[in-house]
Amino acid sequence: MIFQQDLLKGQVALITGGGTGIGLGIAIELARYGADVAIASRKPEHLEPAVVTVRHTAEATGGRAIAIQVNVRDQESVRAMVEQTTEQLGRLDILVNNAAGNFYAPSADLSPNGWRAVVETDLYGTFYGCQAVHPIMKEQGGGKIISTSMTLHYRGWPQMAHATAAKAGVDALTRTLAVEWAPDNITVNAIAPGPILTEGVRKAFTYPEGSADMVSFDDRLRNQIPLGRLGKPEDIANMVVYLAGPGGSWITGSIIVIDGGSWLSKV
Repeated sequence: MIFQQDLLKGQVALITGGGTGIGLGIAIELARYGADVAIASRKPEHLEPAVVTVRHTAEATGGRAIAIQVNVRDQESVRAMVEQTTEQLGRLDILVNNAAGNFYAPSADLSPNGWRAVVETDLYGTFYGCQAVHPIMKEQGGGKIISTSMTLHYRGWPQMAHATAAKAGVDALTRTLAVEWAPDNITVNAIAPGPILTEGVRKAFTYPEGSADMVSFDDRLRNQIPLGRLGKPEDIANMVVYLAGPGGSWITGSIIVIDGGSWLSKV
């Protein structure tokens, strides 16, 4: 353990995109350090196994875990998610905007629906979440908002115009809300993960099954990382726990890169 076990005891955290991958890793670590956790996902088939896993972790600290189905592209669905969290868990101290969607598509051929799907999930969903929790956190005297960004827009990434544009928007939104909501004692930060080969990332970023490119994908990524290894969900989750705890009380408006140094390397 890196932190005191009851670091987040008595706090309630809501994680969107929490059913798999990085989001599930974040939910587990928040529960490990005492938080009650609401896991939100668009896909119900992801929610049940995820909440069982998180509840198992939460039992050690006396915490609770619930599952909520949500479509982050729909503002009313997001508001209902927040209301359900506060109704079942009593309050809301930590929001992790982690829901995202990505896929490769040449920019010249990217369809309006493809553009809309990613931008609405990544950027609109983040804004809707922030907006929905603001009055609750303000009334409680403060809160922590942590969003998931990326590093690809720092140098440009072919065939990812929709995702890079959306995540650049998340960065700008983070800085703006950090300044605007600082008087309400609400900190707003983002984390930009590097290569973490979750199931969702493999579907979005790898080449067709059986191709030579796919066979070498892991090695090519690893060779671009100065620290010499691919990331794990826990690498991101540990920073979320830090920002959500007392150590993050004077950090706001930051975009924290966690990628083993890979965005500094030449591609």
